[in-house]
Amino acid sequence: MKLTIVGCTGSFPGPGSPASCYLVTAHDGEREWKIVMDLGSGALGAIQRYTDLEDIDAIFLTHLHPDHCMDLCGLHVAVRWKPGGWGRDRLPVWGPAATADRMATAYGLELDPGMHEEFDFTNWTELKPVTVGPFTVTPFAVNHPVEEAYALRVTATEPGKDGVPVTKVLTYSGDTDSCQGLEDAAKGSDLFLCEAAFEEGRDDDIKDVHLTGKRAGEAATNAGAKRLLLTHIPVWTSQTKVLSEAKPVFAGDVAVAVAGVHYTI
Repeated sequence: MKLTIVGCTGSFPGPGSPASCYLVTAHDGEREWKIVMDLGSGALGAIQRYTDLEDIDAIFLTHLHPDHCMDLCGLHVAVRWKPGGWGRDRLPVWGPAATADRMATAYGLELDPGMHEEFDFTNWTELKPVTVGPFTVTPFAVNHPVEEAYALRVTATEPGKDGVPVTKVLTYSGDTDSCQGLEDAAKGSDLFLCEAAFEEGRDDDIKDVHLTGKRAGEAATNAGAKRLLLTHIPVWTSQTKVLSEAKPVFAGDVAVAVAGVHYTI
């Protein structure tokens, strides 16, 4: 399984990165499958550096803040208006219950049909796994001030070099503060992609919104994650500071996500 950081700047795009978007690829023995976790502001252009849009097999949205979903509007245009046709069936999109209506409203469409002709929308059910090719994606409710917010536990089983199937786990926090759901999602994960938008000391009075590097590290430790990759760091938050907060409380490998970098899981 391979993770590509399409966008990792928190809250809105930064000068060096779009907002949240992560491309995950895995092989089932017959072909490569591609899923996208979040499609935030500015991500649609950048993701085309790494894949043709028609090769995306599914999109998974953690919540409906614009920095995690708004470029679905642009993808709607690509699907609907590509000369000669899209060439595939409707693109599956999993997300909160309000996803289809929110996207239609954002684009100024009537709710019926909205974007249903381009996307096959399915609502998340907490803890109910979804299977796409070699991927199994399970949503865990987390602690963020929207009606629905989820961390995603992504399991992929691929053929090993010796013919024995190999299963790896990637957990993506979405946006959250500390909570049990986050730790449950990250339990034993091979790579924990976790937000760290806040700084210790600066943001102590803001509760139930985002993690600091320290709280991300504590969640990774409590979950028994093997590697920690900090992400969703806004332009006003120091990457050096959140990294220095995480290292003393997490004994495993820890780094800061960088747009355009690929990580093997």
